[in-house]
Amino acid sequence: MADSALSVALGQQLSSLQDLLQLLEDELSAIAGRSGDELKELTPKKEQALVQIQQQDQHIAQLLKAQEQEVLAPHQEMIEHAQTLLLKCKQQNQVNAQAAHNAQLTVKQLKDILIGAPSSLTYAADGGIDRSENKIVKNLKA
Repeated sequence: MADSALSVALGQQLSSLQDLLQLLEDELSAIAGRSGDELKELTPKKEQALVQIQQQDQHIAQLLKAQEQEVLAPHQEMIEHAQTLLLKCKQQNQVNAQAAHNAQLTVKQLKDILIGAPSSLTYAADGGIDRSENKIVKNLKA
């Protein structure tokens, strides 16, 4: 009985991890497409998936405590697959964080160009900072 409960729990865990990976891929698409509304929709879904995965982890841990080592051998492949999916989720999350950071930098650079912020800083002969004035937009009032 406990053996089938472990199989079911591991199957649910694999499904949840696959769902999380899909959410992370959708999040990357939303970041790349700069879709704030889509990101707002994905955030609670991601949080819910993470809570569900954590609860399943606790349930699996309880089941594993009750199992003998010989009984666990058939489930080793599922456990390793779950660990692989978890690693993919972590990697995708890091990619998403970097993409969000890059998107933020791009928006800042565009804003700086539009408001005429100095595009580069160089040192003058006296050692001071020489700001190159590259004003595309002058007297912009938004």
